[in-house]
Amino acid sequence: MTALAGEELLVHDPATGQVIGAVPVAQDVPGAVARARAALPGWRRTSPADRAALLKAAAQQLRRWAYELAELQSREGGKPLADSRGGVDAGIAALETYAELAPLHRGRSLQGAWGATDLMVWEPRGVAVVLTPWNDPVAIVLQDLAAALAAGNTVLLKPSERTPLSGDLIGDLLASHLPPDVLQVLHGAGQVGAELAGHPDVDVVLHVGSSATGRAVAQACAATGAKAVLEGGGKDACLVDAGVDPVWAAQQVAVGAFANAGQVCVSVERVYVHEQVAAPLLAALLAEAESRVTGPWDDPRTTMGPLVDGRQRAVVEGHVADAVSAGASVLTGGATPAGPGAFYPPTVLTGCTAAMRVMREETFGPVAAVQVVTSFDEALRAAARSSYGLAAVVLTEDLGHVQQAIRELPVGTVKVNAAFGGAPGGAAHPGRGSGQGFGYGPELLDELSRCKVVHVEPAGRG
Repeated sequence: MTALAGEELLVHDPATGQVIGAVPVAQDVPGAVARARAALPGWRRTSPADRAALLKAAAQQLRRWAYELAELQSREGGKPLADSRGGVDAGIAALETYAELAPLHRGRSLQGAWGATDLMVWEPRGVAVVLTPWNDPVAIVLQDLAAALAAGNTVLLKPSERTPLSGDLIGDLLASHLPPDVLQVLHGAGQVGAELAGHPDVDVVLHVGSSATGRAVAQACAATGAKAVLEGGGKDACLVDAGVDPVWAAQQVAVGAFANAGQVCVSVERVYVHEQVAAPLLAALLAEAESRVTGPWDDPRTTMGPLVDGRQRAVVEGHVADAVSAGASVLTGGATPAGPGAFYPPTVLTGCTAAMRVMREETFGPVAAVQVVTSFDEALRAAARSSYGLAAVVLTEDLGHVQQAIRELPVGTVKVNAAFGGAPGGAAHPGRGSGQGFGYGPELLDELSRCKVVHVEPAGRG
């Protein structure tokens, strides 16, 4: 949790509530944008190969700081240390990947008339604002910075005010390898992010966070003409078909619902279970939930940390209370523990219906909300009734149902028989209220570049 104190953001350990650090609040957003604009000509004229070499050198330094980054992320966000180290490694790998991809970024030529050529030239968009979330701050910050910088943009990074310390350290480590003002880190709450997103001299805003903030970013960009690349929230469904092994399916649901205390963009938040496997799956899911050990990041016994702060825990508490008041049953969890920190237990709800908030609004907590259905078609219809469109999970042995789900689920990513997963470099393109544009993969370089079409003919001779 962060709180404004004078001109600083105070950062708290979500497991203890103690202050663990502070960062200064940005006071001169227009000046920072002006410095980024002034640094742009030199950076965009740096060859893609030379930009890549600088980013590769930065990646090597980050590897030397990997433990410190992971520990810092755990202290300010609550993740168990092993989970944080995985995020750090993924972020560094993304930095190296975009350093390799950017020099090969696409181009195309077309020949029309015999003496003419049309070229498609890809250029950096210009000044990029990168707004990142608190739930996976190292991996997402590094990925977005890598793509923006490798494409030749100068960057203004505002990490989440809830987890600014790891973003600050990343900024320092990367900036030491870059020309002055190519990368600047600005801290603050929503007001600083809004000022950055709405500045008329910003060319592209890359935002990962809540859908509500994403809509505000889109409105700001519409007013200035800047490009908006948005990944917002989700209400991801998991469809459990008849015929699957219920114990295996329960393991997948548990991983999807409880990883990082349910604070993953593509967490499983709604579970539609075929009635033929509902009873054994619920029994196995209960055992999975009760096997989790909740505790602070530095306890080796911990398998699930706290929520990021009390504000987020209040959201989870409200969703569970609403579901129970509307007729849902709590199989396990559902009660806030006494003591310090923002802990909340792995929770399994049954008897859920579409009218409940826990099945409609993003919970972002360790809650598996289960609705029993009579057919796969019913599960598909229920899963599709959402204002979000981030991802979905399908657990089935029926290839026909796989094909049906791929075609009918209105989401950007469909994961078949795995709660998480995906090849390195894979793309993601959320829909509906979950965002717009490619947020990952080589396609992110397209989002952060502008295509200029050039038609060339020989000069006429009189």
